[in-house]
Amino acid sequence: MIDRITGQVVALGQHHVVIMVGGVGLRVHTPPTVRDILDGVGQTVTLYTHLQVREDDLTLYGFPTPEERALFETLLTISGVGPRTALAVIGTLTVEHVHNAVAREDPDILTRVPGVGKKLAQKLIFELKDKLVIEPLPGVSALSELDTDVLAALTALGYSVVEAQAALQSIPRDAPADVEERVRLALQYFA
Repeated sequence: MIDRITGQVVALGQHHVVIMVGGVGLRVHTPPTVRDILDGVGQTVTLYTHLQVREDDLTLYGFPTPEERALFETLLTISGVGPRTALAVIGTLTVEHVHNAVAREDPDILTRVPGVGKKLAQKLIFELKDKLVIEPLPGVSALSELDTDVLAALTALGYSVVEAQAALQSIPRDAPADVEERVRLALQYFA
């Protein structure tokens, strides 16, 4: 198995990056968050990888942290969840948010992921309860339904998931429980 790769980014695609490693350009499928943290072509990057071997295909997936890779691999063990859905989960929600959704048994958080409906979200919660080690994470609060609405509004406005989450964190704790007002406060982060 290829555990991780370090190399220079030579191309950025919509769902992948090409990394030059030892004279070989490797196409690595990534969640959108990877492209958000890259400055562009020419940057050196390290990605933690998962190699999927099929009869007629070798596909490499890459993640900025070992925790994201571990969640991806865990999601792949659930029947009906393929790499595309697993990447969508990781690209939409942080590892902590997935853990919180499972701990709270709240499938509504997972339905924010494109391609994940209520039925699949419930299945993910049920299956992940036994597969994830859920521990209280210091400093990480659960993503409320209100916050997921704000996050969805910010990403609909064209901000990346990483940018939207940073703006969400900037909202004062005593802010009103109104989606429009919280979106307005989050937009001040970008000003």
